[in-house]
Amino acid sequence: MATVTLKGNEIHTIGNLPSVGSPAPDFKLTLTDLSTRSLSEYEGRKLVLNIFPSIDTGTCAASVRQFNQEAAELDNTIVLCISKDLPFAQTRFCGAEGIENVVMLSDYKDGNFGKTYSLEFTDGPLQGLLSRSVVVIDEKGNVVYTEQVAETVDEPNYKAALEALMDA
Repeated sequence: MATVTLKGNEIHTIGNLPSVGSPAPDFKLTLTDLSTRSLSEYEGRKLVLNIFPSIDTGTCAASVRQFNQEAAELDNTIVLCISKDLPFAQTRFCGAEGIENVVMLSDYKDGNFGKTYSLEFTDGPLQGLLSRSVVVIDEKGNVVYTEQVAETVDEPNYKAALEALMDA
């Protein structure tokens, strides 16, 4: 179990993120067109998993905007923005914001991504949602960087994630 805070109050996840150097666990997530996407479909590409509780919060929206901007300049890299938001909400947000350089994915159907990556909240007001985290995966499918943001209302360390991506 990992402990983070929400506005200074402790909340917990079901475990810890996959360790650096380990193979990234497979997943099945839902695209905005309601089709299913798995990790294997991104084989041979570098991935940034930008994971957050809900697109309808300021910090989550800011992380999608920032990674959208950064992703436009990255070679052989895809940024996957993952939450439990319905694909309809993700589509609405991206359309309103002009977000075109990231892939929005939802864990709303069965929640297996949050369980497999051990970042589903087990208590507090965000129980059942995903903890704000970043996981960077290299072309071989191995985890090269992780961050579970200690204070949920804070943004992730974009610079560290992008540096890990460049070193991968």
